[in-house]
Amino acid sequence: MHKPLRIAAVATACAVAGAALYGAGAATAGQSTANSTHEPYNIGLLVKDIDSYYGTTADANGVYQASPDSPYAKDLARIDAAARKYLDQAARKARHKGEKPAVVFDIDDTLLLSLDYEKRYNYTYNSDSWAAYVNRADRPAVFGSPELVRYAEKKGVEVFYNSGLSEAQRSAAVENLKKVGADVNLDADHMFLKDKANPPAYLSGCATPGTWTCTTVQYKSGTRGHIEDDLGYEIVANFGDQYSDLDGGHADRTYKLPNPTYFVS
Repeated sequence: MHKPLRIAAVATACAVAGAALYGAGAATAGQSTANSTHEPYNIGLLVKDIDSYYGTTADANGVYQASPDSPYAKDLARIDAAARKYLDQAARKARHKGEKPAVVFDIDDTLLLSLDYEKRYNYTYNSDSWAAYVNRADRPAVFGSPELVRYAEKKGVEVFYNSGLSEAQRSAAVENLKKVGADVNLDADHMFLKDKANPPAYLSGCATPGTWTCTTVQYKSGTRGHIEDDLGYEIVANFGDQYSDLDGGHADRTYKLPNPTYFVS
């Protein structure tokens, strides 16, 4: 995933009904950056807040993990419970109307947790280190995400993936999702990744072979538009950890998962 802008956001957040609320002094997705007329939130304290939110600890192999008892895990559980209830109802309603219900998931920090990378690189981004990290294909699952993917499939909702990962990272993404148990529709017809060399025709307004100017919102909403307009599905729910995963329409309902470690415009 190309992350053009990474900033820390306050981790003492409470995610409710798919929206994460963040504290003062930091930019939040979907909002403008706070003006700089006062001293910003102290970055050292911010990192401590992030660790407390995730319940961050290093396991026996030195890999940073989130705690299943953390505020982060509890926020995810609330979102998961609401999403399951909605998906059940939405699937039945769509089929009653003769529609083909679908759900769209982002991958990074929606299905696969990148906390270890963020901690090791002090919440900064480098394309080479990120690519190496992704290609190891050993990220843990975001709590509850594999179960939610399988739940959607069980309810007859077609599962799609819409990720900022590159086409070159496809095999690693598939391998990692299989490892965590999200082994549903991992073929190229259901997993949409960035292909800057040969972008699809439905993104022609911002991408041509060798020239990519799509913003995250253009890329992701354009892909959802393709799923609905070209493939004939009704996207009943769209899940992401960034508002740029969710903006742009083509989804009946959106679910914002908490992520205080970076911001993608």
